[in-house]
Amino acid sequence: NTLMKVAIFGGTFNPVHNEHINIVKAAIRSLALDKVIIMPSNVTPAKSGRMLADSADRLNMCKIAFASVPKAEVSDFEITRSGISYSYITCQRFAEEYPDCERYFIVGGDMLENFDSWKFPEKILQCVNLAVCAREDGAKLKKAKDDFYTRFGVHAVSFDYIGKNVSSTKIRVLAALGEGVSDCVGNGVAEYIKRNSLYLLDGAQQVKKSLSEYRWRHTVGVAVKAAENCTKYNVTERDAVTAALYHDCAKELPRGGEAEQAVPEGVPSPVVHQFTGAYLAERVYGVKDKNILDAIRYHCSGRANMTPLEKLVYLADMVEEGRDYDGVEELREIFKQNKEEAFNRAIERHVRHLEVSGLPVYGLTQKAYEYAKEHKNDK
Repeated sequence: NTLMKVAIFGGTFNPVHNEHINIVKAAIRSLALDKVIIMPSNVTPAKSGRMLADSADRLNMCKIAFASVPKAEVSDFEITRSGISYSYITCQRFAEEYPDCERYFIVGGDMLENFDSWKFPEKILQCVNLAVCAREDGAKLKKAKDDFYTRFGVHAVSFDYIGKNVSSTKIRVLAALGEGVSDCVGNGVAEYIKRNSLYLLDGAQQVKKSLSEYRWRHTVGVAVKAAENCTKYNVTERDAVTAALYHDCAKELPRGGEAEQAVPEGVPSPVVHQFTGAYLAERVYGVKDKNILDAIRYHCSGRANMTPLEKLVYLADMVEEGRDYDGVEELREIFKQNKEEAFNRAIERHVRHLEVSGLPVYGLTQKAYEYAKEHKNDK
């Protein structure tokens, strides 16, 4: 008489996407599970600053997503418990509810590496076996499992699943800008997101209508890049995406409109749209946050002593995935490693490019360059 095998799969599910479903299917197959309980968390301490769908919506999306997976059921335990969702509490409850079962807790390989830092890891391991979803890197996972065994004296089991690297951040950005997300989340969840305007930013549709397809694709690219890097700058995801949405909103306007009253004297033609864009963002689209308006206002020229949000939008504009110029790959790599070094390289490249092209270097850009040079080694 074999024991029933039951697993928990928890997460923010903000939003749930196809890879979550595929991981559960792989776990059911590999571990011969009888049941997987999908457990959306109420509040995850590490996720602050992200655009977050409320718990009822995340629960509903999970129910839609897993409706077609026979052995999966969705639980509201962590959501109704309220407060911060700590895994040890959930696992203790799980052990009480399924006392005579083999119990598993499904985690990603990266979670195994930092399991030490979880709250009461030993209490979790008294209640469940960790089941690790193995991605491509076999050697890295083997080391993490060995280290885990050395530290806790129990083996983590792993199951193979090499899927696509789907980014929840990118899905939220696309939804925020009113773009379709069904490729990543399936039709049911995509329809739910659209119907309930989850993550959607006011003004996104208006901005889209005012731009060419090419310029809109660039705007989306900048928003994705800014959101993916916002935590480095201690900037909220919503601020990063909002500033990116409006950064080029005046780029394709005919010259000479009322917004030009916001343009200082002597601004070179390619830079005008940053000032008119900030004007429109405030007067037409109702953006009130000075920090966001300044990120729009200086995204093209830069300026001395830029704020974190200003630097983030300036860089995202230069390295978004649609950009294709000599040296962009190198700049993207530096951006991944060191944000200050990336900014210094970007502003230097900007100035050199203008000089080589025989174009005047706008005063604000020159000041941004000099300030960056002067403060290169600041911590």
